[in-house]
Amino acid sequence: MQFLKTVFWVLVAVLVVLFATRNWTPVTISLWANLQADIKLPVLLLIAFLLGWLPTWLIHRARLWTLNRRLDAFERQRATPVPAEAPPPVSADDAEPAA
Repeated sequence: MQFLKTVFWVLVAVLVVLFATRNWTPVTISLWANLQADIKLPVLLLIAFLLGWLPTWLIHRARLWTLNRRLDAFERQRATPVPAEAPPPVSADDAEPAA
């Protein structure tokens, strides 16, 4: 199974390199205040991909971190022995009168 995974990622890498070499053309993007930037198309696509992927990945990692903290706290709670509960104290008002 590891072999198939490696073959898949090698094919993806080859396709990305082929795409990048065939589309290595400058693209002019308009920024603010008549400011323009020339950037190569594959670099622009990589930046756009990272801008979309990074926040989602960070949210995912934060949720996993929170869930792992909750699970660790639960496991620590389960590992400590729970003392047997003592019966509630009886006050003088609750005691029945002696006959």
